[in-house]
Amino acid sequence: MGEVITFTSGKGGVGKTTTTANVGAGLSLLDKKVVLVDTDIGLRNLDVVMGLENRILYNLVDVLSGRCRAKQAIIRDKRFPNLSVIPSSCTKEKILLDSDQMKHLLDDLRQEFDYILVDSPAGIDQGFLLAITGADRIVVVTTPQIAAIHDADCVLQILKTHYTVKTELLINGFRKHMVKDGDMLNIDDICELLDVPLLGVVPEDEQIIIAQNHGEPLLHLDGNKKNALLSELCYNNIARRITGEEVPLLNYIKQGSIFSKIFFKKKPVKGALHV
Repeated sequence: MGEVITFTSGKGGVGKTTTTANVGAGLSLLDKKVVLVDTDIGLRNLDVVMGLENRILYNLVDVLSGRCRAKQAIIRDKRFPNLSVIPSSCTKEKILLDSDQMKHLLDDLRQEFDYILVDSPAGIDQGFLLAITGADRIVVVTTPQIAAIHDADCVLQILKTHYTVKTELLINGFRKHMVKDGDMLNIDDICELLDVPLLGVVPEDEQIIIAQNHGEPLLHLDGNKKNALLSELCYNNIARRITGEEVPLLNYIKQGSIFSKIFFKKKPVKGALHV
């Protein structure tokens, strides 16, 4: 039986779709059968990030509405033999989709795939509720910006209050030099504020944007670790942790920031932070 993992966030623009694509690619390179499901109805991006938008015949709405079977909507990524995508719809109409339909789809996908990664829309409306339906694990994605952390905290409070599903944190866009200069929250501060286990940290990297603009994951099939980017290594490590492998978190510098003085009365302990 496959595992359903939903990547969600409170704020938009924190790299949730890019994370879903790259972690999915990482899992597929570990010889796992993976399908990515885009639930951002009306603003789909996952197929664009993956460079598969020209191959769409059917989408998630077609499947959940009974207009096609799940297999008809699945797009196989020819670059990654173990990786597939179910795109969302770009319709502007408000569509009411039943959570039971989503559960039925996920149950079918569990029979064929090792991992079903669900890309959730930002916010906490109907799309969010659909995306977390049937999830075995939820990964809340944020960046170190105060607004993003605040919105991530709102999502976590909802999950803690109403759900018992395993929840983890993934931090994107980390800039070590800003932490050293005292201009950004450090990893310990963020984890203490949000009070949720840390799955991984991905640094700010323009190569992520370049890969996204070319419609391809940052990870490569050649597996050349010698020339791998730091961000690529981070995605690979996150994928390995998801499979249950114990992978040490990369070493970042821990240092108090101006923001930590605002949010925390307790002075952080200085030293090396392994994340």
